[in-house]
Amino acid sequence: MYVIIVGAGDIGTPLIEVATREGNEVVVIEKNEQRAEEAARRFDCLVINDDATTQDVLEDAGADRADALISTTNQDATNVMVCLLAQELEIPDVVSVVHNPEHLALFERIGVHSMENPERLIAEHMYRAIKRPAIVDYMRIGDTAEVFEITVDEGAPIADKTLQEAAADGLVTDDMLIVAIERNGQGEPITPKGGTRIETGDLLTVYSAVGATPDVTDVFGHTEDHNP
Repeated sequence: MYVIIVGAGDIGTPLIEVATREGNEVVVIEKNEQRAEEAARRFDCLVINDDATTQDVLEDAGADRADALISTTNQDATNVMVCLLAQELEIPDVVSVVHNPEHLALFERIGVHSMENPERLIAEHMYRAIKRPAIVDYMRIGDTAEVFEITVDEGAPIADKTLQEAAADGLVTDDMLIVAIERNGQGEPITPKGGTRIETGDLLTVYSAVGATPDVTDVFGHTEDHNP
């Protein structure tokens, strides 16, 4: 895949690393000379030290054959301009970071896929790590629903029960769904069914419509989540 990444800052740099590591053909546009030089030294990609809000620069970056453009600058106004130019140049997929939530509607109106305020997402993940240490990873869906990974502790109410038994005991409610089970480092996750038995040490992927609340995590033996 041919990818143009605009910005080699705090967000753009790890994105460049991932994209180049995956074997994509990557072109980076960075206005700051120092950051551009650093990206050129670190990564196997073409780096253009110029202003991406200029159409000629996007054309020089290969917009005519790009599969996607991702704009990661710290200014929403710059990201909007870059995305509009990318659309005019008919780049198939255009994605942008959005720092101010009030600007999300604008990006949606112009048809740009967006990621809201990544700094806030990082902050939420870090806070979750100390507030609810039982949760390995999570993703919020809508206002309250979450998908999260959690390990079944010894003595957990759900341990050694089948999903049918757990549902009958009220441990797995209509608002919860256990999506996958990783057991003993096995390569392929188990797709759970009614007769699947949950074991101590299982890493579960769980959907909860009410989020990963303490009442939910208690089911898996993590009562420390009640701590303020």
